[in-house]
Amino acid sequence: MRHFTAADIAGFEKIYRLNLVNGLPGFKPANLVGTVAADGQTNLTVFSSALHLGSDPALLGIVTRPTTVPRHTYANLKANGCYTLNHVPEARAASAHYTSANFPDDVSEFDECGFTAVFRDEFPAPYVAESPLSIGLRLLEEHHISNGTVLLVGTVEHVYLREDGLREDGTLDLVALATACISGLDGYHAVAPPVRFGYARPGQPPVAL
Repeated sequence: MRHFTAADIAGFEKIYRLNLVNGLPGFKPANLVGTVAADGQTNLTVFSSALHLGSDPALLGIVTRPTTVPRHTYANLKANGCYTLNHVPEARAASAHYTSANFPDDVSEFDECGFTAVFRDEFPAPYVAESPLSIGLRLLEEHHISNGTVLLVGTVEHVYLREDGLREDGTLDLVALATACISGLDGYHAVAPPVRFGYARPGQPPVAL
């Protein structure tokens, strides 16, 4: 088994270090974050950092890269207060990855990358029409981390998903929705059917559902 210390990691060549450390958490969710600027210009970019922070109230977080250079998503979100998370369809992984390119301020990634911006129920941030599961969030708080990244916490105000992706017990069927997940910086994966277990209790070994 290979062993890397913190000193080893710090000494690696930059790209090697980026690839290694970004892959350490394993598979991550693939989401397109939709925002809009004060002048109405829409913005879309792929994120793999979305995380569940609580269910009552429903809170989700995303982690942005350091704001030492202009970040369209962060600036729009701060100005508007709202944003959307949209699952990436497996079939649109290449288009989703293209949104990470450094487009100019006056160019919408929706247009350049082949996605359709749609506004629903008077919510002031664009959803991705092609996504099988979309979430509208309002910024609640932000936490600045020592390396310059920012954890943005949002309250869930709207959820839209295809009927075939919702089970009777409230769990999601991501296989039916055909949403992608991400490994590292650039690996997009299809989701395999899960092995599901009931609620774990001491003295009762889990049994597959």
